[in-house]
Amino acid sequence: MDSSLQSLDIPLGYKLTEVGVIPQEWESKLLGDLGDVVRGGSPRPAGDNRFFNGSFIPWLTVASLTNIPESKLYVTETSSCLTELGSKQSRTLAPETLIISNSGATLGVAKILGIKCCANDGIAAIINQKCGHKPFLVHYLNTKTKELHDTVATGNGQPNLNTALIKNIRVPFPALEEQTAIANALSDVDALIQELEKLIAKKQAIKTATMQQLLTGRTRLPAFAYEKSAHHPDGRKKGYKPSELGEIPEDWEVVRLGDVGETIIGLTYSPNDVAEYGTLVLRSSNVQQGKLAYSDCVYVNMSLPDRVIVREGDILVCVRNGSRQLIGKCALIDKKAEGHAFGAFMSIYRTKYSKFVFYQFQSDLIQSQINEMMGATINQITNKDMASFLIGLPCDAKEQTAIAQICSDIDEEIQALEMRLNKTRQIKQGMMQELLTGKTRLVKPAGVA
Repeated sequence: MDSSLQSLDIPLGYKLTEVGVIPQEWESKLLGDLGDVVRGGSPRPAGDNRFFNGSFIPWLTVASLTNIPESKLYVTETSSCLTELGSKQSRTLAPETLIISNSGATLGVAKILGIKCCANDGIAAIINQKCGHKPFLVHYLNTKTKELHDTVATGNGQPNLNTALIKNIRVPFPALEEQTAIANALSDVDALIQELEKLIAKKQAIKTATMQQLLTGRTRLPAFAYEKSAHHPDGRKKGYKPSELGEIPEDWEVVRLGDVGETIIGLTYSPNDVAEYGTLVLRSSNVQQGKLAYSDCVYVNMSLPDRVIVREGDILVCVRNGSRQLIGKCALIDKKAEGHAFGAFMSIYRTKYSKFVFYQFQSDLIQSQINEMMGATINQITNKDMASFLIGLPCDAKEQTAIAQICSDIDEEIQALEMRLNKTRQIKQGMMQELLTGKTRLVKPAGVA
């Protein structure tokens, strides 16, 4: 038992065990006591079409688990299948089997199978399980993933949680009625998290579709779609004209970014300039999902030219990065960010049309031009590249503002939902700390009225 636990002040009705302080009537059990811990099997050689890419039985890999949200307890599908011959060289697991990833980025993550499948050797399972409420065990095990990873992450090799270690994982073990009540309470919160995740995904899809229609002029806002004149007092619907970007509204124009704004390169600094306090240097990590984020910050203490200081309305763009998909990601500088600097792998695009152009950067229109400009090998866009990008621009500034406002309103809805989602996840974390240790009880202890 951890010696640091022995000095704890134990409340009345609780006891100190190998899993910490738990209620007196709870037990502490090893996973190996609940059933047989076995490991999956991978056909060899890997990639052999005699075994893989079949249609006989679903094939569960460690990589498959990375795509399953934390809030989802059950595995209901896999990305591929084995052939019948491949299944004979693997291990077939029945629905309702508790599984634990024993390697890779998901090491220690537990789920329950909702399907019959074969599992590779990066996945362990508890078969012939004699006792224990599976959702309760999964919720508890998933609070221990970091601890398990730290236990086996030694040296430079791939961390591996073997079956002997898994058998010796100890879990708190209340009566089945209380295990069920705890699991149901946590699963109810998981259901809310999943609904919020679905709603956010739906809103993001709506935003993408809205931008695709409004930023190209394919759909016009009613206030700008009709032209009133003495000859057409009821309003004539405006037409379209050909352009380098395809058909655009007749009262729009195609412009190059270099003609309506300027691109400014960022600050080059050395490690000696980095300080604990000073001027914040905005980098790629400070741009998350089209917004500024401040979880990974670098400060410099040095003399800075005015050109590398951001202003409200600037568009901060990632122009160079080792990761190709990050090129072009951007955020709009708000009033709070004024006065920060920006790094050499970033650029600022400055224009009086910033709010409208900001959403053009997030659309397929500019992103496709970025992909074409980069070619096959170089992950960067230059000031010259940026200046050459084309966008469609309404001649009426009011229409620009109205389109940007609609996109901004959707962003605010998504942000509000994301805040609610984060809050719900925090609530779940608090509930797990209380319920899985017995600090808060959902079932009255025996003998308590």
